[in-house]
Amino acid sequence: MAAMPGVTIVVLNWNGLTDTLACLESLSHLDYPSYEVVVVDNGSSDGSAAQIRSRFLREGSLVTLIENDENMGFTGGNNIGLRRALEGGRGALSDESTARRLLDEPAAYALLLNNDTEVAPDFLRLLVEAAEADPSVGVAGPTIYYYDRPRVIWSIGGEIDQRRGRTRMSGLDMRDDGQFGQEVQDVDFVTGCAMLVRREAMENVGLLDERFFAYYEEAEWCVRMRQAGWRVVHVPRAHVWHKISPSARADSPLVHYYMTRNRLLFLRVTGAGGRAWLHTLLGEYLRTLVSWSVRPKWRGKRLQRKMMVRAIGDALRGDWGRFPAP
Repeated sequence: MAAMPGVTIVVLNWNGLTDTLACLESLSHLDYPSYEVVVVDNGSSDGSAAQIRSRFLREGSLVTLIENDENMGFTGGNNIGLRRALEGGRGALSDESTARRLLDEPAAYALLLNNDTEVAPDFLRLLVEAAEADPSVGVAGPTIYYYDRPRVIWSIGGEIDQRRGRTRMSGLDMRDDGQFGQEVQDVDFVTGCAMLVRREAMENVGLLDERFFAYYEEAEWCVRMRQAGWRVVHVPRAHVWHKISPSARADSPLVHYYMTRNRLLFLRVTGAGGRAWLHTLLGEYLRTLVSWSVRPKWRGKRLQRKMMVRAIGDALRGDWGRFPAP
């Protein structure tokens, strides 16, 4: 294969050793000739860093490890990896002794990849080829399937409803029978689960907004990209499988906190109109809180209700970042 641009793949780990090891093994089968993998460990307490170092940081490995002292969230942890890609390893590392530069020169692209994913061997090549075909492509994302339902779509990019202040995954829970075609398509945003980002686009608009900590950050990033003139695209033929449980995430009070608070931050920083604010605060948040307070069938939602009230209050006060603050 002809020489291709260098890619730094950033895999964020936080107490997810088993998934991370499987992800790294999956990446070892890529057919792309010019990449490195940077694992950013977000202050794990399950021995992840030692295991990753033992299994993957050996002579000739394409993997390097950066260890954070604390959980810096999706945004903070990934930004460390993104700075590594941009700076060629200079000045962005918390542990120089475990970090090596594996590409001959700073990467032309960075790829954010969730640790609970496994990838097709050609997925990175297809993403880079799509980006290289059009220099205005700032972000490219693959088709992402459920790991336990390998032909059922989790995401083919996302849509933003400006009138209601909502974001949603396109193709969610649909079986892929080829109905979305094979051609690259523009989308409103690409999920941070797997997104290829061009160096020049990052240098143009900056990195992830760390106020989000987790959730909504990739949608806001893509809005910034599109506002600056960069295309955000879905590449149908590139495939990834995600080990996600939508029900478990929906039941998590902490996830509900971040989703509630960060939607308001998303509206604020993207300049949403009054209609979107009214729909979000009155049409959805107030309605949900009232329903969870008075209807007997929602008695099990007491903790989620408490977190939702806290999230709205924190948003109004401008308290962002990690919850609870360290």
